[in-house]
Amino acid sequence: MKSSSIKTLIASATLALAASQAGAFEQSRTAECIAPANPGGGWDFTCRSVGKVLTDIGLIEGNVQTVNMPGAGGGVAFAHTVSKRGDDSALIVAASTATTTRLAQGQFAGMDQEMVRWVGALGADYGVIAVSKDSPYQTLSDLMSALKEDPNSAKFGGGSAAGGWDHLKVLIAGSAAGIEKSSLPKIKYLAFNGGAEAITQVVGGHIEAFTGDISEAQGFMESGDLRVLAVLSEERLPAPLDGIPTAREQDIDAVAPNWRGFYVPKDVSDDAYQWWVDTMDKVYGSQEWQDVMTKNGLMPFHKSGADFHDFVQQQVKSIKDISTEIGLIK
Repeated sequence: MKSSSIKTLIASATLALAASQAGAFEQSRTAECIAPANPGGGWDFTCRSVGKVLTDIGLIEGNVQTVNMPGAGGGVAFAHTVSKRGDDSALIVAASTATTTRLAQGQFAGMDQEMVRWVGALGADYGVIAVSKDSPYQTLSDLMSALKEDPNSAKFGGGSAAGGWDHLKVLIAGSAAGIEKSSLPKIKYLAFNGGAEAITQVVGGHIEAFTGDISEAQGFMESGDLRVLAVLSEERLPAPLDGIPTAREQDIDAVAPNWRGFYVPKDVSDDAYQWWVDTMDKVYGSQEWQDVMTKNGLMPFHKSGADFHDFVQQQVKSIKDISTEIGLIK
């Protein structure tokens, strides 16, 4: 074989090897995390806290930029991801049970859970019902008794849209407390662009109660402005949140975990998707993330990749059934 032919073969092999190596995904630039609500809420917390761990433990180069994109209970961010960022491998979007609730109820017009790829969940943020420090309601039982007498006696505010997960928490608790099914739709719920905005309205005396997650309420609890009547968990949360009674302790069998996780655009490569799955597994297993969970009342809950995809499918079906039963959808 002539030396020129050998050189050609070597050059071709080198190019083929380079092409094959180029196919392996590497997150080499600053990533972006969309929080589908205003700063201060649960999605914002998810983006900022996970983004910090990603950089602190060296899983990503540069920083993870949090972009707040409120609107339609997460629908604006979902539509943006589907229509404008379909193959952006440097994008992750914060999601939760609030996301699957909106999908289950058909609130993201013309869109469903199959239009994105579900990466993983990194903990569960349990629901709370809270009032201002000056509220006459001392317990969840007090509040539910008032609603039994008059469904209009207290207005609730939350960071999800009407009919969303925050709204559902009140209806689940009300149903468990014995409020008549016909009265549940009469309970007033006001939707805000994030939990912090809703809490501000409660603290300011404009509405009576907040329905959201413990991570949203914790700072206001520590300042003394907000009193949590109940956490909607199976048992009390770990210290320093173990002073909050559960709804079950008050004979109201209401449990409402809100997982915290991410999806990515549907058209990212399989390699890029798997990189995000593997990377979030590493985040969850890190001491840094375990410390964040403990500090913010997140409970252990981890699913990723195909397992998480199947979980999302099942949860969408389950919430659709609940919403139909309560009368939110037909």
